[in-house]
Amino acid sequence: MGYASKPFSFFLFSLIFCTNLELIPLAESASDYTALVYKGCAKQSFTDPTGAYSQAISALYGSLVSQSTKARFSKTTSGSGQTTISGLFQCRGDLTNSECYTCVSKLPQLAESLCGKTIAARVQLLGCYILYEVSGFAQISGMELLYKTCGATNVAGSGFEERRDTALSVLENGVVSGHGFYTTSYQAMYVLGQCEGDLGDSDCGECTKTAVQKAQVECGNAISGQIYLHKCFISYSYYPNGVPTRSTSSSSSSSSSSSSSSGGTTGKTVAIILGGAAGVGFLVICLLFARSLLKKHDGKYGYI
Repeated sequence: MGYASKPFSFFLFSLIFCTNLELIPLAESASDYTALVYKGCAKQSFTDPTGAYSQAISALYGSLVSQSTKARFSKTTSGSGQTTISGLFQCRGDLTNSECYTCVSKLPQLAESLCGKTIAARVQLLGCYILYEVSGFAQISGMELLYKTCGATNVAGSGFEERRDTALSVLENGVVSGHGFYTTSYQAMYVLGQCEGDLGDSDCGECTKTAVQKAQVECGNAISGQIYLHKCFISYSYYPNGVPTRSTSSSSSSSSSSSSSSGGTTGKTVAIILGGAAGVGFLVICLLFARSLLKKHDGKYGYI
């Protein structure tokens, strides 16, 4: 087919059409994980007179979508010979199985509509991504920058850089100890990182470190940023008024609870206790106030 000699290019995934858009915080809604982040399509399309490629891709998609009901990462191959196609999907580590399936099930149609019959494609949503490539492509570096987006608002002073850098340093260590996924809050910073599911801890740490360095250079003092490398991605968001509570659907996932830092978990627990105590205190005040009112109208209402 003549494509093996051409380097595998996703245009360096330079579709930075959202570069100046504000980063969508992962904490704000349960449905934003299906929002499109970027697409990467190979320049060359395949000819398919016998329909062999179409059948192989269809079988690949079917297998990956099926696996997404019980796993957050899976690789598979389909077809044979020159029509062999390899692919994988991965969901964000804090998604439930149901959310993962919902996310992944949208990807085949998106890849087809966005990239057509290209010999390789990658489509990234906020909560998951899928990629495939026809046998014979040259591999790109796992550290290669595919996509970036930085918040339009810059933060000057107030120790922002120190907070960001410390939070990202915690993230670097956390992704390794979390075996590929980690998220935490640190002094108004919310950070998240994930490596491709079959990447070892050491390589994951190196990939995340590279992503952090690129975030510091590429995004500067931007209030938020996302950096996607071929084998890992990170995101950070700064909330001057405090990191908002994350969605129930995400926080209930077992991966989220196992990969969050103990400090973040403790902070949430303290917030719940204080919130509960404040609620009880408010209720007591209301009851006492009602009691005083009803005592004045004791004969009419007769509640107390």
